[in-house]
Amino acid sequence: MSWDVVLFNSKQKITTPEDVDEEQLIPVSFALIFEAYFKNIVKEKNHREIKGDNFAINYFDDSEPSSNIMLSLYGESAIYPLVDLAIKNNWQIFDTGLGDMIDLENPSKNGYQNFQAYLNVVLNKPSNSNWFSKLFTKRKK
Repeated sequence: MSWDVVLFNSKQKITTPEDVDEEQLIPVSFALIFEAYFKNIVKEKNHREIKGDNFAINYFDDSEPSSNIMLSLYGESAIYPLVDLAIKNNWQIFDTGLGDMIDLENPSKNGYQNFQAYLNVVLNKPSNSNWFSKLFTKRKK
């Protein structure tokens, strides 16, 4: 199962997607920036897969600038080049599973470990993250 995140390009500091001011969103060609940044991108029609050391990032390129893009991450280290790219381009990253923005200064704070805990809850597997199970149960109600 993938860890899904959304990259946002906005003048606004986004705290939650519900608070996004659409007038402050800035369209950009994410695909062109990805192609300049990442060395290994496999293309098949409009589907793209960025292949890195121990990770993959999947997305769809519709060839139009947009203010956000959904990415599916595979592997713990997938977040780190995205964080680097987000910092360089003043982008923000939203974690769809947790419903929170990723802390770009400390991505491990709400990153892959929390995604794994979330995944265990969704798949009804025992989790070492008891606090997360309680949090997720409260959100589902």
